[in-house]
Amino acid sequence: MLNTVYRLKSPRHFEVAFTDEQTTGKVIVRPLYLSICHADQRYYQGKRAKSVLDQKLPMALIHEGIGQVIFDDTNTFKIGQPVVMIPNMPNETNENIAENYLYSSKFRGSTIDGFMQEYICATPDRFVPLPEDIDLELAAFLEIVTVSYHAISRFMKIAHNNRKEIGVWGDGNLGFITALLLKYMLPDSRIYIFGVDSNKLADFTFADRCILVRDIPVNLKIDHAFECVGTAASANAIDQIIDTINPEGTVSILGVSEDRVPINTRMVLEKGLRFFGSSRSGREDYIGTINLLKDNPNILQYLHTLVGYIKNVRTINDIVDAFETDISKIKGKTIMKWEV
Repeated sequence: MLNTVYRLKSPRHFEVAFTDEQTTGKVIVRPLYLSICHADQRYYQGKRAKSVLDQKLPMALIHEGIGQVIFDDTNTFKIGQPVVMIPNMPNETNENIAENYLYSSKFRGSTIDGFMQEYICATPDRFVPLPEDIDLELAAFLEIVTVSYHAISRFMKIAHNNRKEIGVWGDGNLGFITALLLKYMLPDSRIYIFGVDSNKLADFTFADRCILVRDIPVNLKIDHAFECVGTAASANAIDQIIDTINPEGTVSILGVSEDRVPINTRMVLEKGLRFFGSSRSGREDYIGTINLLKDNPNILQYLHTLVGYIKNVRTINDIVDAFETDISKIKGKTIMKWEV
């Protein structure tokens, strides 16, 4: 099957390429809605190291998206069925290491072409059916929701059971989603949000307390923390977490930084803290996330606040416009209605 792929050739420059897809034992999905992530922007703006860009480009971007089944050689799905597309592409299984951490796994929009294609052809396990009544524009960024779900699921296995107060550092999309899922997955915990923008913090209406990082009370203590800041600013966030967290607390690191981040190891040792990192997600996280949304439809209402700019995309110029607009947006997710 001939497929059209829209690849980033160099920063801010896309090109059209054609590939021949093998469809035996595969499912073909037509993308409907794609969501732009910070990782996509780092490639688009050329903010990765030149050596990285030289190695990975040209490459189709986007790892967040949903589509509609148009062909299924495996008879797993109904034709026309809406599905969320899983960007992680494992090549093996390991009883100790999840699919998203295996060195052999590929990831769309990072090590192989992402979802900016006319069709997505993959094995049936790389798609998960969507609830019939879900808003497809919102479903476009389910991938980032599964990342938070994955981190919280790991936290629940690692952290001790004193979980009265949990802090989330970061008032962006990832912080919002992580705090929201914590509120529903750990309903007996008090969720505190730490951010830099009072306007953004006003959207965290479900949280028990919102605190500007410049005004953290000296006597405030939390049991565990999630860092959702990333970039160079994560250094300050981790510093504040170490100062604020109780002994033997667990810290989940979710923010991505291109630079090395210093950590006050003296206090980490003195308090006996546990740090763990989480990246991406796997099929089980998609299934768990969708089941969580089915059981708690109120989550969807909160997630609607993250649907920002929606761009109908029919040409390469439309793609560029979507990415350029996303750079200057104040908050929320930029969604491309994929009509190429």
